[in-house]
Amino acid sequence: MPKSIYENIYRDLKEKIENNTFSYQELLPSENTLIQTYNCSRNTLRRAVGLLVTDGYVQTIQGKGVRNIYRPAEQTAFTIGEIESFQESAMRNGQKPKTRVLLFTEFRVDKNLALKTGFSENAEIYYIQRLHYLDEQPLILNHNYFLKESVPGLTKEIAENSIYNYLENELNMTIVNSKRIITVEKITEIDEKYLKLNAKDYNCMAVVSSQTFNSSGIMFEYTQSRHRPDYFRFYDNAVRK
Repeated sequence: MPKSIYENIYRDLKEKIENNTFSYQELLPSENTLIQTYNCSRNTLRRAVGLLVTDGYVQTIQGKGVRNIYRPAEQTAFTIGEIESFQESAMRNGQKPKTRVLLFTEFRVDKNLALKTGFSENAEIYYIQRLHYLDEQPLILNHNYFLKESVPGLTKEIAENSIYNYLENELNMTIVNSKRIITVEKITEIDEKYLKLNAKDYNCMAVVSSQTFNSSGIMFEYTQSRHRPDYFRFYDNAVRK
């Protein structure tokens, strides 16, 4: 399914803000100018700007326009309120990504895993362990579970590149929302081994568990991302109603 016009405008303006085409505190071009630039309706443009406001990129100022309030993170920051692939996050943070697949296998969900993930018992899934590097530093250990019937043809090679790119551009899947829980958990032996954590220095780590749904309302992915606590922070923008 093609992306909506307002989403394309949102992404283009967001990119221009991030690459400093519009400087910090600068007013964006007027509404009428942007409408002509993108050849869109006023409502479409306002929906795109509304997303930028929600994400903390701009602020609308009555009588003046839309001001850029974006400041790049001082360290790698993962967004809470947006579904973003590892590669997309790395590009946004100006870092070089690399993914190593540690394990790629298939099996059926048992009772315990069904309770943990939310998949139906006996559902066929792909299970993938992936180690994500930024600038050659191993920083995230992902345990990915994908519903096989929703993600046909998934391979180790795809998993080493971008699974979301495959889902959206090859399978034409629309990824809609993700429910996330962020916890602090004790490190495991596999965490210590692959993320080069010294248990004497770090006995816990940030863990993000997510259930992700497509446009048909099907949960096609459950992922547990285990993050080094000394390299990552999670970013959100709150708006008082």
